[in-house]
Amino acid sequence: MVFPSWLSPEIIPGLPIRWYGLMYIFAFATAYIVYRRQVKERNFPMPEEDLTNLFFWGILGLLLGARLFHTLIYETSDFYRRQPWLIFWPFRKGQFTGLQGMSYHGGAFAGMLAVVIFAKIKKYSFRELGDMFAAAIPLGFTFGRLGNFINAELYGRATASPFGMLFPERTTRLLPAGESWVQEIAEKTGTEITGVLVNLPRHPSQLYEAFFEGIVLWAIIWFFRNRKPFKGFLIGLYFLGYGFFRFVIEYFREPDADLGYRFEIIKTSLPTAYAHPLLSFSTGQVLCFWMMVFGAVWLIIASRLPDKKPVIIYGNEEKPAASKEETNTQRNKRRKLRKKLKSS
Repeated sequence: MVFPSWLSPEIIPGLPIRWYGLMYIFAFATAYIVYRRQVKERNFPMPEEDLTNLFFWGILGLLLGARLFHTLIYETSDFYRRQPWLIFWPFRKGQFTGLQGMSYHGGAFAGMLAVVIFAKIKKYSFRELGDMFAAAIPLGFTFGRLGNFINAELYGRATASPFGMLFPERTTRLLPAGESWVQEIAEKTGTEITGVLVNLPRHPSQLYEAFFEGIVLWAIIWFFRNRKPFKGFLIGLYFLGYGFFRFVIEYFREPDADLGYRFEIIKTSLPTAYAHPLLSFSTGQVLCFWMMVFGAVWLIIASRLPDKKPVIIYGNEEKPAASKEETNTQRNKRRKLRKKLKSS
């Protein structure tokens, strides 16, 4: 496959309006719509004004955390440490560049902190608000990864698989043509080598993430939204699910060239563009591991908190979750009614 030639980071060439920024708007709008639907579906006592304020502070926390975390964890130079006032400055050398570099892990935890503070001030149950957020965020996250794809960034390792995609040379790290593994992949994919460097097909890991961390994770959480065993269950499920999917997909991504692997149980000399050994872990995988640990610990804590029983919503009424015996009784009554209707 070849990266679509009609895709460009700029919506209108020459103007500082990019698809990536627009995808953020789509992401926030999607999450808002899904969250609002849950509020109405559950007849949750939250005025429209509080819902709007909740999203404003949640998004602000997410953006601040994502930007700060990126400059602390992923930025290897001392540029922002020496000039911290430029962290949130969207211009570089007189040109508008936007906030280049965001960390999802930092955004997730800072956004959650903003929701905790909002719930405390407004006297809402954080577990209730957090569960509804967990069922709304993944679908919005899908658009963020689509923005990465349009930018042709965060691509994966070189591959000869049918899923491989040839990204534009202007955005891809070209590989040394003299390497035997480069020649092998070039031969399998029919890529012509004309110089000392060559552009090879890569895993479109942005699309892998959009599908698994976005659509699949959202479908799983959405299924459990009215089947959760206790309040706060969806929060833990989200952190566990996102951490797991991202951890696995990181094996298909190429680590940042200036970071490489943060933790190696067995040292490897294999190029990061070619292979990701099972016991070598990137920055994203280390963060995802702690994300899964947090999700697991939270599930244990939430399952033991007082007032943990979930409320199942039917229409506009709130009813406590029925026991298995009550459910079977209701099912038998319906069966008897159907038989009576058939015989009459």
